[in-house]
Amino acid sequence: METINNEVKGNLINESSAIENSEAEADYKRLFELMYVAEDQQWREYNGPYFPFEEETYETFYESKKKAFAEGRLKLIDVNGAIIGTVNYYWEYQPTRWLEAGIVIYDSTFWNVGYGTEAFKQWITELFANDPEIARVGFTTWSGNPGMMKIGEKLGMMLEARLRKVRYHRGTYYDQIRYGVLREEWKSR
Repeated sequence: METINNEVKGNLINESSAIENSEAEADYKRLFELMYVAEDQQWREYNGPYFPFEEETYETFYESKKKAFAEGRLKLIDVNGAIIGTVNYYWEYQPTRWLEAGIVIYDSTFWNVGYGTEAFKQWITELFANDPEIARVGFTTWSGNPGMMKIGEKLGMMLEARLRKVRYHRGTYYDQIRYGVLREEWKSR
């Protein structure tokens, strides 16, 4: 992975093997460290801080992440062999094929240099490629996370909804924001 003129080149999304081997174990341990142990926990201030964040044991973490990786719902963002974050998806409502995606860059030294935008672009492309029945990929954020809103704008996603003052955090009301892109819009970009 390299950055040329502030443009990220190369594939950023890597799968963590669900097979229990030393390499996969190292991936899980690194991800656990980023989420729970590392001194840099700034990501928590932007990733839905109005919801309670519950610590979990490594064993519980490992089992839940192992399942998510095996199902393809979670992938690592890797830069030059270093795990810096994850992308994921979840079903808002699977019977109507309403899929939402997400991204977290845990290591703040990788913020504001294009890694999040590039990884999310690759992830959306992969989601559409892997499921031809999905008509739209979207994400939900809040007005206190300008970085995530910027990713949506950079990727040409449409601001589909703004629910005003429905998120309350540290004495301030924030808006819930939804962005989305249709398959045909994504193809024509």
